[in-house]
Amino acid sequence: MNKEIDKILREFLEKLPKFPDGRIDYSNSDKVAVLTCFVKFKDKILLLKRSKKVGVYKLKWNTIAGYIDELKSIRKKVLEELKEEIGVLQKDIQEIKIKESYEFFDSDIKKAWIIYPAIVELKKKPKIRLDWEHTEFKWIFSEEIMKYNIVPKLDESLRRVFAK
Repeated sequence: MNKEIDKILREFLEKLPKFPDGRIDYSNSDKVAVLTCFVKFKDKILLLKRSKKVGVYKLKWNTIAGYIDELKSIRKKVLEELKEEIGVLQKDIQEIKIKESYEFFDSDIKKAWIIYPAIVELKKKPKIRLDWEHTEFKWIFSEEIMKYNIVPKLDESLRRVFAK
């Protein structure tokens, strides 16, 4: 899977602008590679409510997510986003599973998302520390996800991470 993302990122690096630190600037791109990472403890998953400060899907429920905007493994990106968004560290993690990517075109915002779904199982229930991207969180049973105003395809990503 790392070869697949490396190939995609190299294409984006060639054609898209970069931020001063070298990361890919997807601001005006119609195609974006992203990570969607579910955090699981026992029988529940963590949902996060997006703030008004994020670029898209404001005030919708999501999970840990982030642009894949530099050449690094999906696993490293998972660890980075967990620490940044909720304060969870590698020592708190029992297992990380990364599933096959899939593509989704959101006609409302005219953007194609290449989604890399992952799931992280935690050793113990953490003290969640939210960053600016989220305003609240809830631990829910996975079958409750459709009760929330979720970002597009979050249910599909969830289905994929729990598929055998």
